[in-house]
Amino acid sequence: METPNLDPPPRDGIPPNGRAGTERAEQPAAARQLVDRLDTTEATIGVVGLGYVGLPLAAEYATQGFETRGVDLDEDRVDRLNAGDNYIEDLDDDAIEGLVETGRLRATAHYDGGDEVDVWFLCVPTPVTATNEPDPSYIEAATRAIAPHLRPGQLVVLKSTTYPGTTEEVVAPILEEEGPDDLTLGEDVFLAFSPERIDPGNDEYTTANTPVVAGGMTETGTEMTRWALGQIIADVHTVSGPKAAEMEKLLENIFRSVNIALANELAQFCERVDGLSMWEVVDAAATKPFGFMPFYPGPGVGGHCIPIDPHYLSKVAKTHDFETSFITLSAQVNEEMPRHVVDAVIETIAREPVRLQDAAVLVLGVAFKGNVSDTRRSPADEIIRLLRAKGVGQIRYHDPHVEAYRVPEGEDGTTGAVPSVDLTPEVLRRHEATVIVADHDAVDPRLVAEHAPAIVDTRNALEGIDDPALRERITLLGAG
Repeated sequence: METPNLDPPPRDGIPPNGRAGTERAEQPAAARQLVDRLDTTEATIGVVGLGYVGLPLAAEYATQGFETRGVDLDEDRVDRLNAGDNYIEDLDDDAIEGLVETGRLRATAHYDGGDEVDVWFLCVPTPVTATNEPDPSYIEAATRAIAPHLRPGQLVVLKSTTYPGTTEEVVAPILEEEGPDDLTLGEDVFLAFSPERIDPGNDEYTTANTPVVAGGMTETGTEMTRWALGQIIADVHTVSGPKAAEMEKLLENIFRSVNIALANELAQFCERVDGLSMWEVVDAAATKPFGFMPFYPGPGVGGHCIPIDPHYLSKVAKTHDFETSFITLSAQVNEEMPRHVVDAVIETIAREPVRLQDAAVLVLGVAFKGNVSDTRRSPADEIIRLLRAKGVGQIRYHDPHVEAYRVPEGEDGTTGAVPSVDLTPEVLRRHEATVIVADHDAVDPRLVAEHAPAIVDTRNALEGIDDPALRERITLLGAG
């Protein structure tokens, strides 16, 4: 394979010498040192967590000519990346291979040599516990790992979605207590929060052209973050501090959660009114050129943010004697949608001449949304679990983006494999019910409509099927 030209391209929209702002004479010596190294691309970038957020960020810095080190405790992922094997669908395989071959991008499972890193980005998971309590343990572990490697002229940027106060109340104390005694946070080492803005499967908005927000613990920390991010992103919006940046990220995702919940609740109402479709109603409302943004119903919300963020906000709200009733209710509506879908599937099977324990259900799409392979907190998890609990005899799945799929089986974290099948007319006919959970473009809607005996469509994926005989087989979520 011919290695692509990876000389750093001109930074369109990014002024030379970084993101000009604070006069260098006014900056601490450590800040001036960092700015000089960023401006000359001599700075080394460290990215902790090489998933959907971390690897695109690391690749962007490497593309711009920076030596970039990725740290991930998953040794299989590290080995794959160091072999030039790209595992993120949104990134170009040849580009990743080329960056690895030039040495600009490399991965490791340890923090040795961390004192050579100038800018640390923490892109680790922020899950919730079984009781929906925020779990900052990954942030704490990553912070403790880099703390011994701190030196003057370094910047630490937390990018993991979290509750307001995490940067100042969790990360800062660890850096101060476990870092070298002679370093002062804000003068020698700088700390900030800049939330990730990654939309898996979005070809238009990438790491490079999506504006970002940044807030440092000090004005200089904010400026250093703007300067560092400005090496790869033209539009960096700064806020007063980490809390504002952390809250901004929660607002982005809770905004979507609340509006999806509204669409889901209205969809359930429309199902009770003969001839009324929520999909038609939303499309009609979307013709209004102001004051409205379309959100559509679905089988539930998934991914790494929207199902979790309301719980992160609820935690910090309770510490301030405040109840996020509206937001919590919206999250509950979305969390109940898989149960609503399962009820529709069971009702569909009841119309077939088969007992529930002898019925077979095909789940089409186990990713959390269409055209991606990301299965984190996918609605398919709960749908399959509930179908099993109802006694459905056989459950299989087809997903062109997901080769193997496991779902939680118990409270102890154990998982069980779900059989994968090819999508053929024979396979469709062998299943009493097919439920469309993710609307992948690679799935032929007419193939499904013509051969599946009964279909529960949670995404309006079969919208283009207008044959009345075929429409009779389709139960559309949100349509009466």
